[in-house]
Amino acid sequence: MTSNSFKEKTYNKFCHLSIISNIYICNKMCVHVYLCMCVSLLESITAVLGHSVTFRCSSKHSTPAERCYIQRVKNNKEEEFISGFYRGQPIPVSPEYRNRTKVNVTELSMEMRNISVSDEGLYKCFVFINNKAEISEILLKVTAEYSVPTITKDCNKPGDGGAGKSCQLSCSAVGGYPQSTVRWTGLNQSLTNVIYSRSSADNKSKTWTINQTIVHNCNQPTNISCAVGGSVSHTITICNSLKRHKITKNTKNVIKI
Repeated sequence: MTSNSFKEKTYNKFCHLSIISNIYICNKMCVHVYLCMCVSLLESITAVLGHSVTFRCSSKHSTPAERCYIQRVKNNKEEEFISGFYRGQPIPVSPEYRNRTKVNVTELSMEMRNISVSDEGLYKCFVFINNKAEISEILLKVTAEYSVPTITKDCNKPGDGGAGKSCQLSCSAVGGYPQSTVRWTGLNQSLTNVIYSRSSADNKSKTWTINQTIVHNCNQPTNISCAVGGSVSHTITICNSLKRHKITKNTKNVIKI
């Protein structure tokens, strides 16, 4: 393979991956792209579901960029054009991002609004200065706070083998992301058994609903709470109907205290 054919192959591949949504823009933008491409380290950013996040493209030069655009990496290889600018003018974007993205030419950044779980993933930012491309990678993570967990108790259940009283406790929370688990506070784990645990994701929003039910064998009154993600339930008291008994030496009578 000759040097020119290698450059042409590299050029065509880069053009195809870079601006797949607009052939006309691609023809103008891809000239001499193969001259130099520098990839920087991966940066991670976090966005809250339904809010906005800013992607900031890195550049080591103070010279104004001729063009800058951001693409999303799908299936570890395909790259989808999101938004960008060419010679100070916005590049047309797909309907999915038309009303959700805004490019800042001066700051080499892009604001994405109304974040959804489906926006989570890897993005690449391309900055071109003097026909040299600087490529930075940005990993977007999405979070959503769970609702305050609902905690319930039913302390009318008999203990194992009728040995004593036990309480059935349930904890549930909805609308959170990513998937989480139930954490109990105030319980003796050696006296606790999980009898039901389920996590399910909403088909549309991709947020999670978390449920868990446990049985706790009572040995003393206890204040407990449960947490899912960063949300914590109110505190309840269980086993508080237990009564201590004392047998006198003389009468052998039972005295309730």
